[in-house]
Amino acid sequence: MVPFFKEGIDRGEKAFYVSESEMRTHLLQTLSLAGIDVSLAEKRVLLETKKWEEIYIREGRFDQDAMLVLIQDVLSQGREQGSALTRFVARMEWVIKYGMGLNELLEYEARLNQILPKFPDPVICVYDLAKFTAGSVMDILRTHPMVIIGGLMAENPFFVAPDLFLQELSERGAYTRQKTAPSGRA
Repeated sequence: MVPFFKEGIDRGEKAFYVSESEMRTHLLQTLSLAGIDVSLAEKRVLLETKKWEEIYIREGRFDQDAMLVLIQDVLSQGREQGSALTRFVARMEWVIKYGMGLNELLEYEARLNQILPKFPDPVICVYDLAKFTAGSVMDILRTHPMVIIGGLMAENPFFVAPDLFLQELSERGAYTRQKTAPSGRA
């Protein structure tokens, strides 16, 4: 993440990072070692870091609709604050920590893909492959059009379009929400 965020901050783009506290501390130290004045970047709103509880688990639970609106707001606010892009990166181990079901995660990831084409901003979900089962990883992969594995970004051959994936979840009996994404401020 450091080269990705450093490049953006150097260009005047916003870096938005969601993780647990320990990972946040590590990121800030590493950015500082890479030559980023972290306190200045935060002051200029070029660097914003949040804990999982501030973004994903608000009021003690995960709310897909609220989260989809929040992501739209974060991406829109970046432009309102003068950044051409917001580089949004979220570590996804919160799913395990808070015991979220796989089907709810898959539904959220698919619905997110209905929203993201409205924005030019890169949004990256970081999964620690050692913490998820092989079957879970395969389903998660199917919700991401691009993947970064071993530092290489590539088009994902396993990707399934959101509407088709949500239909499949419905057929599994795992998707019961409206099939349209909520609209936010965007």
